[in-house]
Amino acid sequence: MAARHLRSGLPLLRDNLAQGSRGFASQVAKPKGKDIKVPQALYGGTGNYASALFLAAAKANVLDKVETELRDVVAASKKSPVFSQFIRDLSVPKETRVKAITEIFAQAGFSDVTKNFLAVLADNGRLKYIERIAERFVDLTMSHKGEVKVVVRTVIPLPEKEEKELKETLLDILGKDKTILIEQKIDYSIMGGLVIQFGQKVFDMSIKTRAKQMEMFLRQPLDI
Repeated sequence: MAARHLRSGLPLLRDNLAQGSRGFASQVAKPKGKDIKVPQALYGGTGNYASALFLAAAKANVLDKVETELRDVVAASKKSPVFSQFIRDLSVPKETRVKAITEIFAQAGFSDVTKNFLAVLADNGRLKYIERIAERFVDLTMSHKGEVKVVVRTVIPLPEKEEKELKETLLDILGKDKTILIEQKIDYSIMGGLVIQFGQKVFDMSIKTRAKQMEMFLRQPLDI
């Protein structure tokens, strides 16, 4: 069922992506020499922090290491209620937060870039936003490497052949220099078909959505 919907929807998907996707395709700009730039604009407080960290990590040539370390911090905050409470408790004196964070991650062997960044967050009372900052930092590293994460929701796993066709379609639109990373999610609520999402784009070919569209159409008064 998912495969049939994908085949019938690929032409529509191509048309949908072709409108406005050129800008998305051109967002990736790998740094040349010392001319290091953020590969895409992020806004808001967490976006500013993630962008600043990206620039520092890129200049120090430790992007992958910093990404891994951020993931470790987020995992620790989810695993340890004590640590989670500590990074969210603003009643802890600023000096205590900074000292504790510096010592903890120095012992863990973290890079200077990550240690200094976490110390800045502790000093500014922003450690509680570390998970969102980490997510946005990963968005930047993926864009930097030309990777595009695509989430496909279906009621059954997408067959290998159809996954390959989807990747080829996305590469035709976004550029052959991209790396398409497909994450499949089983979602019985869509009732069938599939929903494709990457970045801010959503292409909904689910039976649930089509059924709602049909219901709305049938409820419209007849013009006789």
